[in-house]
Amino acid sequence: MKRYATVVCAAIILGTLSCAGPGERAAEESSSSQGVGQSMAEVIEKINSASAYEVPDLALRSDRNYARTAQDVEPFRHVKPYKEHFLLQMEYTGPGRAIPEPEDVETVKIGFIGPIMSTVSVATGGQSHEEVLGKKMLQGARLAVEEANAVGGYLKRNIPFELVVKNDNGLWGASGNEIVTMAYKDKVWAILGTIDGANSHIAIRVALKAEIAMLNSGDTDPTFVETNIPWVFRCISDDRQQGYLLIDYLYRKLKFKRVGVVRASNRYGRFGVREILDGSRRLGNPIPLEMAYNLGTDDFSLQLERLKNENLEAIIHWGDAREGALVLNQMRAMGMKQPYFACDRCISDEFIEIAGDNAKGVICTSPWNPKSKNEKLGKFREAFTKRYGEEPETFAAHAYDGMNMLIWAIQVAGLNRAKIRDVLAHRQEPWNGVTGKIVLNATLDDVGDVYLAKRENGTWAFHSREDLKIPRGYVPRRDRANRPVANARPAEPPK
Repeated sequence: MKRYATVVCAAIILGTLSCAGPGERAAEESSSSQGVGQSMAEVIEKINSASAYEVPDLALRSDRNYARTAQDVEPFRHVKPYKEHFLLQMEYTGPGRAIPEPEDVETVKIGFIGPIMSTVSVATGGQSHEEVLGKKMLQGARLAVEEANAVGGYLKRNIPFELVVKNDNGLWGASGNEIVTMAYKDKVWAILGTIDGANSHIAIRVALKAEIAMLNSGDTDPTFVETNIPWVFRCISDDRQQGYLLIDYLYRKLKFKRVGVVRASNRYGRFGVREILDGSRRLGNPIPLEMAYNLGTDDFSLQLERLKNENLEAIIHWGDAREGALVLNQMRAMGMKQPYFACDRCISDEFIEIAGDNAKGVICTSPWNPKSKNEKLGKFREAFTKRYGEEPETFAAHAYDGMNMLIWAIQVAGLNRAKIRDVLAHRQEPWNGVTGKIVLNATLDDVGDVYLAKRENGTWAFHSREDLKIPRGYVPRRDRANRPVANARPAEPPK
C-alpha cells in the first residue's frame, strides 16, 4: 500500500503533465513542472515506508564550508574550533508523517504573511516602512497560486489552492499570533513570509512549535537560518553572500583601503552590514566610521559631516531606497565625490526618482539578475506585467519562486505538513526559478549567485563575479574543525 502511494504521487505529477492538452501544458512552467526525479522518488518511498514510530532514513545535506566563506574572512580562522556549526543539515525526528490526508478539504490553503498594511510599531522604529515591498511580495505569490489553479490546482484531488493572507504589522507578538491563526484556525499546509528580520525570527519559532514549513523570500538577515529550525527555508540570497561579493570588489578588485558606512538604525541596517564590517577588518581594512540614522530622517548632515572628515575612498549605504537616495543627494551637495555603494533595496524606481542624475555610477548588491536570459523569467515578466500592469521586482520574483516551491512540495508530498517539509528539505537538485538557480545549503539557505548592479546609461546593468573578474579568497574544501591549526598567514589555495 505504501509503495502504491509513492507510485500514484509520481504518476500524478509526471503523468498529468505529459498527457495534458495545449492549455494545460502551461503547467510545465509552473511549480509542478519540476517533477519527481529519481532522487525525490526515493525520498518519497522512504517517507511512506516508515511507520508512525520511525524516522525515515533520509540523507542529510553536508557542507565542507559554511556559506562559501573565504578563509581569510572566517572568524577565528587562526585557531582550531572544538565544533563548527551549520555544516550538517538539521534532522526532523518528530511525528506527523503518518497522519493521513484529510478527505473533507475543499481548497488547499497556503499561508502568506508580509507587510501589506501600514501600521505604527516601536519594534520597527515607528511608522512602518516596508509595505511597498510586502505588496510586491504578495503580487508574486498570488500570481503563482493563480497559475497553479489555472492548470488544475492540487492535481491529486483537482481542487484549487487558496492563499490565506495575513499582515505583518511589525509587532513581534502579533506576527507570532498570525502564524498560530494560520496553522490552527485557517489550517494552512505551509507558509510564505516575511520581510522584517525581527518578525521573521519570531514567526519561525512559532512555526517550529506548530510544526509547519515556513519558506522566506524577503528577509536577507544572515542569522535567519542560523536558528537550526528544521522547518525553515529561504529562497533569496542573504546579506552575507551579497556582502562577501561587495567587499571582494572593494578590496580585492579596486584595492580600496578606507571605506565608510551609513545605515538605517534598525535590524535590517545593523545586520545587513555586519559581514561587511567583519570582512573589512579581517582583510586588513577596518571600517573607519559607521554612522546610523533613524527611519524617516530627511537631514543627514550630522552623519555626512563626520564621514566627510574621515578621508574616505568610498561610501556604503544600507537601508531603504528613500533614505539611500537622500543620503546620496546630500553627499553630492556637500562636495563628497566618493563612489557610492548600496544594498539591493536601492535598485528601485523610488531611488531613481529621488536621486535623479546623482544615481549615475551607483553600484548596488543584488540577490539576482532581473535581466537574465532565463526563459522562465521572460514568461514570468510577461505574465506579471499583464496581471498587474507593471514590471516585477526583487520581492515579487522571489515570492513567485517561493510560492511555486511550496506548491510543488504539496503536489509531491500530499496534504501532510511533515512530508511537505521533507520533500523541500531533501530535494537534491537546485530549484530552477525565475530568479535563477536556487541552491540550498545545509541550513536550507539559498547560496546561489549574487550580483552587482551599476547604474549606467539610464538603466541598471547587472554583473556577476565572473563578469567583473572579481577575485575571491581561498574557500577551503574541508571544515575548519578537521584541519590543523591555522598559522598567522592564510593558507594558499592548492595549485
